[in-house]
Amino acid sequence: MAAIKNSTDFGQQIRLRRKALGLTQQQLAARCGVGVRFIIELEGGKPTCQLGKSLTAAVEVGLLLQSGRDDRRPNDASLPDTDDPLTYLPKF
Repeated sequence: MAAIKNSTDFGQQIRLRRKALGLTQQQLAARCGVGVRFIIELEGGKPTCQLGKSLTAAVEVGLLLQSGRDDRRPNDASLPDTDDPLTYLPKF
């Protein structure tokens, strides 16, 4: 499975899993208790989709979410995290 780094990646993974399960957007919406428009927007990568509903959809299609942090790696703040999309922000 590809790393999920943004809402577009998340939506693509939801869509791939839904299709692999043979579910329509309408069926997934019914299973999640949301409207079809929500599923369409979620799969389209809308960044403002509600987190709770988005996680419900992920669970329904069997998408496993886990921390990407490697606990075996030392927590050295002086080392840049090249996988962090927010590395451009100042650190206080």
